[in-house]
Amino acid sequence: MNQLFHSEKNQTAPWLTPLRESLDLHNFPSAVLIHGQAGIGKFEFAVELAKSLLCEGLDKPKPCKQCEACHWFDTANHPDFIALVPETHRKLLPHAVYESDEAVKKGKASFDDGDGDSGEKKEKKNIAIEEIRKAIEHLSIGSHRGGNRVILIYPLESLRHDSANTLLKSLEEPPPHTIFILLADRLDRVIPTIRSRCRLLAASRPDRSIGIQWLQSQLKNISGAQFNDSDIESIYDEQGGAPYSVLDSLLARHNQDDKDELSISIQASRILLQSMSLGGRIQWLEAAEKIHKAQFSVLLATMQRWTSDLQAVTQGGVPRYYPKHLQVFKSLSQQVQILKLLQFWKTLVQYRRHENHPLATRVQLEALLSLYQQVFEGSEVK
Repeated sequence: MNQLFHSEKNQTAPWLTPLRESLDLHNFPSAVLIHGQAGIGKFEFAVELAKSLLCEGLDKPKPCKQCEACHWFDTANHPDFIALVPETHRKLLPHAVYESDEAVKKGKASFDDGDGDSGEKKEKKNIAIEEIRKAIEHLSIGSHRGGNRVILIYPLESLRHDSANTLLKSLEEPPPHTIFILLADRLDRVIPTIRSRCRLLAASRPDRSIGIQWLQSQLKNISGAQFNDSDIESIYDEQGGAPYSVLDSLLARHNQDDKDELSISIQASRILLQSMSLGGRIQWLEAAEKIHKAQFSVLLATMQRWTSDLQAVTQGGVPRYYPKHLQVFKSLSQQVQILKLLQFWKTLVQYRRHENHPLATRVQLEALLSLYQQVFEGSEVK
């Protein structure tokens, strides 16, 4: 991805502009919790908001993008900005580069977690308690620029219990001129004591036409990339109307990186859909073997969307996520045992609540796909 495209992608999405305009930067709360569906631009919105709160420009819309503070922010060197994100999300930070496990200096938006050599170790999906503690310790020192200090944490629901408690203490008694920008894809997974100490900001996904129009404008900046409108609209529906998730999916397809985690998950999701379309004839052991290396959260989301569409068609509605599979859903709807389908849906919801549990992905997939097959037991499978 070239630098120009990276810069444009990290601007606030147009459908979140009204939310941005509703905020008073001169009378900003000490903590906000931005929540909404994954992949709709919350993170990019939060980064731009942090930049605005640190901007030192006068008599200009913020961020002015011209002052020294904005320049430092753009180069990931602002001393009063700290971003706490897991290793898997650090690539989302603007212009930040992480090539070693050496302690990252203040303002580089991270702290060394003390795990030693990285080598080929697997990236962590949680924010380490050591990172939270070091960030809190840093807050005891006054801001370097004499203005605001901004702490961005994403995704908030990934915090372990001990990390959440450490953060809670600072939210209860925030240091002067310190602003916490917290982000969550799943507000229900954020502990109530943290929610109660933040101003909640709901980020909504765009109307379908606006989201697709934005995607088309973004894709024009990709050299050599060709995507037809049918593919864009199909993936848009599959991703639940989350434009940034769709964009990442299309970029992964364009780059053809078979080792990329997103590419693996996209391919696995398609295999999963093909398997679930077989209904009671699903070869669940074979399917689990083929897809278990993908992100479990992505696979669970795919199962939920498919099951949601199947329920809708069974009850006389239309599929929301996979409209191209309407005929398949109609056929399956004649075979399902409705009570078992509803129970399977409840099981998926329970699994989503614990999707980061360190159980073997393959074992969990086998259990779920076996239950899916049972949804069709007792019916005549054609």
